[in-house]
Amino acid sequence: MANILDIKQRLSQRIRIRRREGKISQAELAGKSGVSLGSIKRFENSGEISLTSLLRIAVVLGYETDFDRLFERKNYQSIDEIINAK
Repeated sequence: MANILDIKQRLSQRIRIRRREGKISQAELAGKSGVSLGSIKRFENSGEISLTSLLRIAVVLGYETDFDRLFERKNYQSIDEIINAK
């Protein structure tokens, strides 16, 4: 089972990378998302953030659909369905 701290750290690192790829500063992300600059800094350093703030950041970075599919499970009836889904 994955360690929650590891998951939070990897998630915050990936978001920091996406933010930098988009050439968005932490202050710009704060302004666009409505999440305080302090919360963004804390998240990128510790992985701590509220779900609402995380979703706001995801929307600004264009990753909101990833959350929408997070716990979606496909119930395949056969191996052919799995192969054809890819």
